[in-house]
Amino acid sequence: MMYLKAFIVGGTLCAIGQILIDKTKLTPARILVSYVVAGVILGFFGVYDKLIDFAGAGASVPLTGFGNTLANGVKEAIAKDGLTGIFTGGLTASAGGIGAAIFFGLIASVFGRSSEK
Repeated sequence: MMYLKAFIVGGTLCAIGQILIDKTKLTPARILVSYVVAGVILGFFGVYDKLIDFAGAGASVPLTGFGNTLANGVKEAIAKDGLTGIFTGGLTASAGGIGAAIFFGLIASVFGRSSEK
């Protein structure tokens, strides 16, 4: 049942993104940023954690999950370090994901070939 919930929530997030691409003049970069900001806002108010409890990876893997990770990291760092946590918390919480993205991007660039279209 968890797989079905993850598929429905993750699929809904993807479908909303596709609708935004097809029906608006928003660029993919703006949609990406709006998804991350939506995750930050929902994470700040504690709504996104409930969605993750419901759907698991269907909610934590998309870009909104990255925004939620940033918000939770900042909240924890502020509680621990005070005002400097605003600047350090988000990167500390998401360092593993950022590091993995850089590493796998490097691997893809080594084995992939670019070509002109």
